[in-house]
Amino acid sequence: MAYRQLGDSDLQVSAVGVGCNNFGARIDQAAATAVVGAALDAGINFFDTADTYGDWTSETLLGRALGNRRHEVVVATKFGNRAPPAPAGGSRPYVIGAVEASLRRLGTDYIDLYQMHNPDPETPIEETLGALDELVRTGKVRYVGHSNFTGPQIAEAHRIARDAGFSRFITAQNHYNLLEREIEAEVIPACQRFGLGLLPYFPLASGLLTGKYRRGEPPAPGTRMHTRGPKAAEMLNEHNFDRLDRLWAYAEDHGHSLLELAFAWMIGQPVVSSVIAGATRPEQVRANVAAATWQLTPDEAAEVSQLATG
Repeated sequence: MAYRQLGDSDLQVSAVGVGCNNFGARIDQAAATAVVGAALDAGINFFDTADTYGDWTSETLLGRALGNRRHEVVVATKFGNRAPPAPAGGSRPYVIGAVEASLRRLGTDYIDLYQMHNPDPETPIEETLGALDELVRTGKVRYVGHSNFTGPQIAEAHRIARDAGFSRFITAQNHYNLLEREIEAEVIPACQRFGLGLLPYFPLASGLLTGKYRRGEPPAPGTRMHTRGPKAAEMLNEHNFDRLDRLWAYAEDHGHSLLELAFAWMIGQPVVSSVIAGATRPEQVRANVAAATWQLTPDEAAEVSQLATG
């Protein structure tokens, strides 16, 4: 397993991480423990969750699965996906209350990376950054990051943290994969400029880049696309399948699978700290780790990018 620096921090994280959004939603404690065990055995040390995942149960399942090995890993969680009448997701009262609840559910006294799940238009970012800085200073949080920020929002947060002397965001978590490339316009340049590590989520495009979905065939029951209902049609379109055909052909010509190509391309992006991949079974974890061993040359990565864009 390769390890990389997590943004501008002293933490080293595995190039492949485990996204825990399935914990409590699609799998129970026993299955989550099996997934975590397989990940640890494979050298994965980065686990990403959120307070709301699994109807507020994912953190609990992860904490129990880690048990006395919690000190061996980097735990990232998120706050801010709130439902009325709760206070604004970035307000100081909300942040202070949310971190205490996450610490209890995780069964730990510190969080390695605490991420703002979404921008909060109701709260000045100064207030959020001030609350997060307090958490870092008291040792409840080691580093802070954000999710779903735009390029301008990243720049604004960096400027305000710098001017106020607050702990600054060190990571950005955004939707990114071979088929979803919108963040290349502004978010990735902002990450490069301000020294943020990118944590791409949905790196396999909800399974499209594993090859499990076929043109003209409905998603099988139990798959992620099946659970997305009408939204699945937005991704299972002819244009995407045309792109998948080209990527399939490239991968096979080079003796690899589509899954391996998706991981190789993502890990080859210089700004990426760790690729967050969900799993419901130990064999999926092992497949993700094995896929990450293929290294593309810069020319190969550029060729793959073009195949996925056309």
